[in-house]
Amino acid sequence: MHYWIIKARYVRGYIIRVRFNDGLEGDVDLEDQIYGPIFEPLRDIETFKRFRLDPELHTLVWPNGADFSPEFLHEKVRVAA
Repeated sequence: MHYWIIKARYVRGYIIRVRFNDGLEGDVDLEDQIYGPIFEPLRDIETFKRFRLDPELHTLVWPNGADFSPEFLHEKVRVAA
């Protein structure tokens, strides 16, 4: 199955609540995933909060080009549930 995010909202810290097309919903904590050149700017919480849902990629993206695949995010939420 192909997963995509249909709704997302900022919770706190590096946590975003996401809802997927298959009905799975939960919080995803990305703090431990924010490393490397493309993700380092997201350590600034105000920059992190500037995510949006990309209508083509169906996932979270940031203005600097950072993104996480919807499958990766789905797995993180599923395992945490």
